[in-house]
Amino acid sequence: MSDANGPTAPTRPGRRLRARWVAAAAGVPVAVLLVVLALSEPAGVRAANSPLLGKPAPALAGETIDGDAVSLADYRGRWVVVNFFATWCVPCVREHDHLIAFDERHRRLGDGAVVGVVYDDSAEAVRRFRDREGGQWPMLVDPQGRLALEFGVAGVPESYLVSPDGTVAAKLIGGVTAAGLEDILAKVSAGTAPSPR
Repeated sequence: MSDANGPTAPTRPGRRLRARWVAAAAGVPVAVLLVVLALSEPAGVRAANSPLLGKPAPALAGETIDGDAVSLADYRGRWVVVNFFATWCVPCVREHDHLIAFDERHRRLGDGAVVGVVYDDSAEAVRRFRDREGGQWPMLVDPQGRLALEFGVAGVPESYLVSPDGTVAAKLIGGVTAAGLEDILAKVSAGTAPSPR
């Protein structure tokens, strides 16, 4: 075979097949890693830096997925985990049982609560998720993303531990565990807050 520039090498079907095998072989480890990350339990709680740390929490107020009015000020005197989440977010789904455990324990003790904020998701999807998975805390809708913007949320899941006096005590990213939340709460209460990354 030749063209105006001279002879060209014939294309071999074997080369194309080999290239496909190499591409498939390279993709398998990536796919396995994604499956492992999606199915694994959260590693713990990761504290992150935020300009809100040590300052009064933004005035979180709005309507829940059930049409009720809720404000962070309603929880003054208690620890509050403000959890930004979405039903399409795999780490959010994984941390949900941990939030239930934390909420149930602190609701019994009367010293803490969870307040959810829906991030880029529909109230209907969240209602279906809650009906299936549980969770008795208020879940605020944030259709314009105003609440997420005020808290400086970069992505979900993100949670903020707000102290009984309304101060932001910790920013937590990448999903939480019940044990991790209890550890952070104990450290913040003792004045030995975790170092943000």
